Amino acid sequence: IVLTGSDDHLWKTWGFPDGNILMTGEGHTDWVSGCCFRPSGTQLVTSSGDTTVRIWDLSRRGCILTLRGHSRAVLGCCWHSCGDFVASASMDGTSKIWDVNSERCRYTLRGHKESVNSIEFLPFSSTALTSSADKTVSLWDVRTVSRL
Repeated sequence: IVLTGSDDHLWKTWGFPDGNILMTGEGHTDWVSGCCFRPSGTQLVTSSGDTTVRIWDLSRRGCILTLRGHSRAVLGCCWHSCGDFVASASMDGTSKIWDVNSERCRYTLRGHKESVNSIEFLPFSSTALTSSADKTVSLWDVRTVSRL
């Protein structure tokens, strides 16, 4: 299965290698910039130009949680390997670590001078990697909200 996001405000799952559409998700009001499966494969996270991050349940075929807190477009998202946290990167110059269970922002990572273009968790760790339009890459300890 391949997962894609698009300018048409939709995400889609595709069968591989035949290329048939398995599922389509509607709900964002602007382009979908990022999408990622939860490690268990039962849910996915999407980020969008509409400033939101959304959690989708594949068995329910719908959005189960909308995370708000960025002031500009969200350019990327990812799951932590434990499946309890989601990270987002935004044009507002911040990244956020979201606790999916409590449905709130746990930490806001500040320090880049321009748009944060991507974020990834290092597998099985509390370290996140961000890249920015300010031409820097940063490693963060998300437990202490500090750069490494």
